[in-house]
Amino acid sequence: MQKLSMEELNRKTVAEFKRSEKTPVIAVLENIRSAYNVGSVFRTSDAFLLEGIYLTGYTAKPPHKEIKKTALGAEDSVEWRYFSNAGEAIRELRAIGYKIYAIEQVQNSFSLEKTSFEKEEKIAVIFGNEVTGVEQETILQCDGCIEIPQLGMKHSLNIATAAGVVLWEIVRKRLHS
Repeated sequence: MQKLSMEELNRKTVAEFKRSEKTPVIAVLENIRSAYNVGSVFRTSDAFLLEGIYLTGYTAKPPHKEIKKTALGAEDSVEWRYFSNAGEAIRELRAIGYKIYAIEQVQNSFSLEKTSFEKEEKIAVIFGNEVTGVEQETILQCDGCIEIPQLGMKHSLNIATAAGVVLWEIVRKRLHS
């Protein structure tokens, strides 16, 4: 096996990315404390060609040096919008036809591996604060909650890790439908 060169990876330019057909998924970040986590979600969103990111509350927004450090340019390719709170973002998402799911451990949540969405179905997934998770008020406005199965002693993941797992699972299932 030989690692692929940058040319062999055939990466898109920012302009090509912006012109590309997107996966109809929007990641919503609610009150994320770490700008490094925000940058990681930008990078993941670029990797999976997501429609965009909605930043809410006190979540850092570009331009920001810590976002730039982990996003590695994805903050320039991925479309993003800022809302003062998640409720505003949810109202906007509903108006443009998105179903909204919080990524949270709640009664009657859907286990991630059992979820399935139609290929063209518009989905927004809300990731919450590193300590407190998605706000209860926000959960009440969602169509449901998706939970990542966890088998160990800890029952939470870093938000950047959770976003990678959830977004990949949603995109993966669409690739094969």
